[in-house]
Amino acid sequence: MLAAAVTAWCWIPAGVLGALSVLGLWDILQRRHSVLRNYPVLGHLRFLLEGIRPELQQYFIERNYDGRPFDRDVRSLVYQRSKGTDAEEPFGTDRDVYAEGYEFLVPSMTPRPVPDKPPMVRVGGPDCTRPYEMALLNVSAMSFGALSTNAIVALNQGAARGGFAHDTGEGGLSEYHLRHGGDLIWEIGTGYFGCRTEDGGFDERQFADKAAHGHVTCVALKLSQGAKPGIGGVLPGSKVNAEIAGVRGVPAGRTVISPPYHRVFDTPRELVLFLARMRELAGGKPTGFKLCLTSRRQFLAVCKAMLAEDVTPDFIVVDGAEGGTGAAPPEFADHLGTPLTEGLTTVHSALVGTGLRDRIRIGASGKIATGTDIVKRLIQGADYTNAARAMMFAVGCIQAQRCHTNTCPVGVATQDPRRARALDVEDKSERVRRFQEATVRSAVQIMASMGVTDPADLRPHMLRRRVDATTVLSGAEMYDLLAPGELLADPPRTWAEDWAAADPDRFTV
Repeated sequence: MLAAAVTAWCWIPAGVLGALSVLGLWDILQRRHSVLRNYPVLGHLRFLLEGIRPELQQYFIERNYDGRPFDRDVRSLVYQRSKGTDAEEPFGTDRDVYAEGYEFLVPSMTPRPVPDKPPMVRVGGPDCTRPYEMALLNVSAMSFGALSTNAIVALNQGAARGGFAHDTGEGGLSEYHLRHGGDLIWEIGTGYFGCRTEDGGFDERQFADKAAHGHVTCVALKLSQGAKPGIGGVLPGSKVNAEIAGVRGVPAGRTVISPPYHRVFDTPRELVLFLARMRELAGGKPTGFKLCLTSRRQFLAVCKAMLAEDVTPDFIVVDGAEGGTGAAPPEFADHLGTPLTEGLTTVHSALVGTGLRDRIRIGASGKIATGTDIVKRLIQGADYTNAARAMMFAVGCIQAQRCHTNTCPVGVATQDPRRARALDVEDKSERVRRFQEATVRSAVQIMASMGVTDPADLRPHMLRRRVDATTVLSGAEMYDLLAPGELLADPPRTWAEDWAAADPDRFTV
C-alpha cells in the first residue's frame, strides 16, 4: 500500500520533468526566439519578467515624483481627492527646488480671502446667441468606444452633479453621454462620427438634429490631438461592437480609422467659414476647435482668415504634445507636436497681437491634474482647463497603460463586459465630482494666496522657472508675448517673418 502511494507521488515530478523536457526540445527546434534556442526553458523567465516589468517599475522601483506619464504623487493626490480624504504632505517637499526646470508660483504678501464659489468662464463670442458658463476644470475628450460604457456614464453623472462640462471625444454622441444630463461638448473629428454620410463626409442634417439636444451645450471641431497630431484616430476592431458601430455609423467588428485630415476645408478661410456654419447649424451654441499647435505661421494664417471674414470661433482648445488617452505610434507620441506650454502661450499671444483675444476663450488640455496645473495654465493664457487622464484616475484607472488592448484591468478603457462591470458607476461618478470640486477649490486657494480672486488678474510674471543653478526667469521673460493689436500695427522682429508669410487662403509650412 505504502509502496503504491510512493509510486503514485513519483509520477508528479516525473510528469513535470517530462513537460519541461518537451518544452526544452521545442525551444531548441523553434526559430523565432534566439534566446530560447540558446537557453531552453530558462529563457522563458526573460519573457515573464519583461511582461511584468511595468508593474515592478511602478510599484517597487520608481520614486514618488519621477514616474511617467504621471508620477505616484500626482496619482495619489487624484485618488485621495476623489475619495474625499485629506491630501496633505508632511515634512516638506520631495522635489529638488534647485533643479533646472523647477517651476513655482509667486505668493503675495497680501493674500485675498478665498471666494465662496469658484469663478466660471462665459464662453460665447459676438456671433454666439447661447453662451455657456464653463468651469475651470472639465472632462476632456474621451470617446465611447475608447472608454467603457460604465466609464462614460460615471464621467457624465459626475459632471452633472458637479456642474462642469463633459467633452464627448470624437466617437459620437451616445445614449450614455445623455443619460444623466451632464453638460456636453460634442466633438466632431475627421471621421464625422454621429453626423456621417455613407461615404464618410459631414452630414449637416444629422449634425443639426443632434446638436439641438438640450444637453449639448457646445460643439467642437477636432483638428488634431496631442497624442498623435497629424495621424488621425484608430479604434481596434475588437472594440467595435454593434452598439459602438451604431453610434459611429460604421461597420461592426472592423477597425475604424479616422483620416488625418478634414474633408470640409482645405484653407484657413474655409476652416473659419465652416466653423460659422457649424454654429449656425447648432442654433447659435458656442462653437470652437481643438488642436495640438502646428507651426506658428499656420495659426497666424487662421487669425488672418478670422480678421478677413470677421468670423471667430467662440473657443479654442489647445492640446499639448504631452499626449492623452489616445494610443499612438511611439514616434508620434514622443516627437511630434508642440508641448502645451509653448502651444498655449503662442495661441494666446497670437490672438492678443491680432486684437481677437477678447472674442475667443482658450481651453488648455494636457496633464492637468492638480490645482497648480490649473493656475499655471491660466497664467500662460488659458481661460479654463480640461483633464482626461486625471478623470480616468478618478474613475479607477491605475495607469496600467493597456488602453489600446481591450484588457484594461479596472474596466475603464475596455469594451469587454466582464471587465467593464468592475467599474461601479454610482461610486465612481461621485469620485469624479469630488475630484473636480477639490481640484478647483485648490486652484482658487492658490490664486487667493497669490493675491488674486479673478483669474483674469493672473499675469505671466507670477510663474517662475529655474533655468540653471543661479538663474530664475518669469513667464514674462521666457516667452515672446505680444501687446494687444501689435501684429496689426507694428509686428516685432521675432514675429514679423511668420506674420508676413501667413496666408488666409493657404496652410503654408
